Amino acid sequence: MKNLNPTSTLSWKKLNKHFLKIRNIHIKDLFQKDINRFKKFSLNFKNLILIDYSKNRITEKTIKYLLNLAQEFHLEQAIKSMFNGDYINVTENKPVLHTALRDFKKKKIFLNNVNISISINEVLEKIKDFSSKVISQEWRGYTGKYITDVVNIGIGGSNLGPEMVIESLTPYKNHLNFHFISNLDGTHVIEVLKKVNIESTIFLISSKTFTTQETMTNALTVKNFFLKQPKVSLSDMSKHFFALSMNEKAVIKFGIIKENFFPFWDWVGGRYSLWSSVGLSIALSIGYKNFSLLLKGAHDMDNHFLHTPLNKNIPVLLGLIGLWYSNFFHTETEGVFVYDQYMNKFAKFLQQTCMESNGKRVDRNRKIVSWQTGSIIWGEPGTNGQHSFYQLLHQGTKLIPSDFIIPMKTHNKINNHHLKLLSHFFAQTRSLAFGKSLQDFLHENKNKSFFKKRFKNKKDFFIYQVCPGNQPTNSFLLRKITPYTLGALIALFEHKIFTQGVILNIYSFDQWGVELGKSIAKDVLSILKSKDLCTKYDSSTNSLINFYKKF
Repeated sequence: MKNLNPTSTLSWKKLNKHFLKIRNIHIKDLFQKDINRFKKFSLNFKNLILIDYSKNRITEKTIKYLLNLAQEFHLEQAIKSMFNGDYINVTENKPVLHTALRDFKKKKIFLNNVNISISINEVLEKIKDFSSKVISQEWRGYTGKYITDVVNIGIGGSNLGPEMVIESLTPYKNHLNFHFISNLDGTHVIEVLKKVNIESTIFLISSKTFTTQETMTNALTVKNFFLKQPKVSLSDMSKHFFALSMNEKAVIKFGIIKENFFPFWDWVGGRYSLWSSVGLSIALSIGYKNFSLLLKGAHDMDNHFLHTPLNKNIPVLLGLIGLWYSNFFHTETEGVFVYDQYMNKFAKFLQQTCMESNGKRVDRNRKIVSWQTGSIIWGEPGTNGQHSFYQLLHQGTKLIPSDFIIPMKTHNKINNHHLKLLSHFFAQTRSLAFGKSLQDFLHENKNKSFFKKRFKNKKDFFIYQVCPGNQPTNSFLLRKITPYTLGALIALFEHKIFTQGVILNIYSFDQWGVELGKSIAKDVLSILKSKDLCTKYDSSTNSLINFYKKF
């Protein structure tokens, strides 16, 4: 990948000058000047997902300069490098090939002269076979009861992705009940174990290294709980415990038999792992056929990202527009508002995908950056957010670019619920963009009587109701939330994040910041177990630890 300081590029300098010219132009003025604005700034993915980015503070020149910036960074070549298995995760000396996991119909994908598609297909077949046995009730627990519950034990990418997908695809779910244990807090384990019958429950331990402290602590607790059940022997674990990992040796040592080991590989990042054996819980929930459609949707978006010219490339354009706000308007957050209750965890999932990927402060030249990198991602399902934080979007002092996502067809046709939901979706994106001026309020109320107890005139009153608008949004209209469209949507955001990482000149696929807290926690744990007072750290940390020890 091209290693440049983005702020030193010709395109960045042009964008700076361009920004000074248009920073105060209102979105409503942009629409008034161009009746074809929607047509110019919208794209359609296979007639299943319409992306409207016309309600942004951009012009054709903005897009031109942003695309020039992408070209200065050789973005097209960087995309090919990822798909080709080049070692683009430089700090960990790894390729980044989660895209290969969903290209399971391709006959040959080579990495270091090894056809990795063979092992990918073997794992997919194993997922297909096992999920079929559990769903059909052929697989039984140690007492002969068929499986009713599945507990996924993992954290981060081993939890957020599968949990989000399973909940998002609830209408496709079968009879099995799903539970997720992630938090190190023992309460999380206990509360899940209260809900299940051990005799009819299987446990999926999901950890790439099989050493993650939170996951392995929770897994050991569950294992010990299982072994304390009446008439249970160690061999009975083979009916209930399964591992999703790359560390076969640690899996066997834990007590899980080789046949229950579902491997994935070092070139799969945790936050991109739901496409791998980490997605076993997804296949168990919606069946292998639907799981394969999830992969197919992502694969088709991969092909779009890889083969579509930059000026029509959905993830590229959205990534560039995101950079436009964070580095020229100096926004710090992005809202993700999904108008579908099943997808209530989508924003939470994107938090990790984006913030763990691009939350970096050192560039690929080992220099501290002087530009904005990863944005803070947050969100809440519509219409809940409308009755809490939307007030700040409409009348606050923050500029917050937002993504609005909605299916046009609902899975639950109850009266006119969905029609009303759609009306709010369209109304909010329009209101945020166009707002309502003081003149509008005065004109609407010119012939109406007005109370004068606290305000001398209408202007003094209506000033409080003015919504300035000019808040940028992208609208995503999905035909329906299906395994295919969800797969495509997830891959779209993955590639948007990759695009931004390339141009921000950072490494998006490591997460060294996560490791610091882990290493210190191990050290603190040994101190907590000792009887001596802590004197090793700063006065605050020492005092907090010692206060706990005295308590």
